[in-house]
Amino acid sequence: MHNRILVTVVLAVFIALLGIGIIIPVLPLWATELGATGFTLGVITAVFSVSRGLCQPLVGSLSDRWGRKGFLITGLFIYGLVGLLVPLAESVGQLVFIRLFQGVGAAMVVPVAMAYASMLAPPGEEGRSMSTINIAIFCGIGAGPVLGGLFADAFGLASVFYVMAGLCFVAFLLVVRNLPACSPLDPPSRDGLVRSVGRMLRRRRTVGILLARFATVLMMVPTMAFLPLMMADWPGSGSVQAGVVIAGRTVMNAVLQVPFGRLTDRYDKVRLLIAGCVCMSVAIWMIPEMTGFATMLGAYLFLGFGEAVLWPVLGAWAAEEGRTHFGHGTMMGVFNLAMSAGVFTGAMLAGLSMDSWGMRHAFHLTAAAVLVLPLVAALLIRAGERAGEHRAAGGSAPTSS
Repeated sequence: MHNRILVTVVLAVFIALLGIGIIIPVLPLWATELGATGFTLGVITAVFSVSRGLCQPLVGSLSDRWGRKGFLITGLFIYGLVGLLVPLAESVGQLVFIRLFQGVGAAMVVPVAMAYASMLAPPGEEGRSMSTINIAIFCGIGAGPVLGGLFADAFGLASVFYVMAGLCFVAFLLVVRNLPACSPLDPPSRDGLVRSVGRMLRRRRTVGILLARFATVLMMVPTMAFLPLMMADWPGSGSVQAGVVIAGRTVMNAVLQVPFGRLTDRYDKVRLLIAGCVCMSVAIWMIPEMTGFATMLGAYLFLGFGEAVLWPVLGAWAAEEGRTHFGHGTMMGVFNLAMSAGVFTGAMLAGLSMDSWGMRHAFHLTAAAVLVLPLVAALLIRAGERAGEHRAAGGSAPTSS
């Protein structure tokens, strides 16, 4: 039963993220046809991120009380159905509202799926379980844009949104048919969201985990959005080569999830956190210094290696905290909010620093933040563990700590 649940969740997340990723290369083009400016393109992106980020903790907390299957079904239904309205939009304002509601649907997918994986992970195997969900996320969001480009070229921009809705419907049916309504392994939480967040902020270990999650995605937008700009003037390079570089990073991350997930369950997580952040910081610092396709690909592969070290560690920590203190859904909701906040902050920080000092300094500032903030997080986590904060309420510590 447990294996069937995990396989169903992993497949549903992959299909759903494929549907979410498939519109990435198409949505800006569609918005531009409606008259969107650079600013309104940013608004369209921001409203999705904000609505998704703010809804994730609430969805996670409610899923601890009411069960997860209903939220996962509802999220897939909302995202797919509302997405069908995009080709019908007649103005940028309508497109903004559509993406706002799509963010609400997306908020019910990944945090709930991560809560399932966290719930099903045996104590001491959190890293392996969370790495499985990470593979689905990376493969879905990585393959989606490629698939979207192919459909757009072959059948037109509108076809991509119909394919997206179809993928969400397939994931919807998969969840409806194969997931049980509830699980005896996941008793309902008695704490509300506000009380749970208050307890999180009083625990140094939890604050450190959330800070690490926030800090390690600061580079997400700069490394994605600025790459085509850097490669545009290189001889023989263009959007295809930029896509290969980004895909190489994603593949590196996905392929290494399972071995690093196993390592996470056996080795000191704080040391892995520091090692991964050092790799990421070095790679980010090197990126603006690259002058050719091969060297840029190498830098991005190294960045993907560092991310592969980090993701199972952070997911395992969040799973431990959810099991022993807050409820899986509540912890994963707040954990994903920290990630959304990091992506948003990193985008703003990089954009402002690029306008003020240039692209090289934007990457160097991001590299410094990705190194320094996780070191602060590591100190908080160590201090919390020395104080016994990693122990369950009954006094036993998770075996993976």
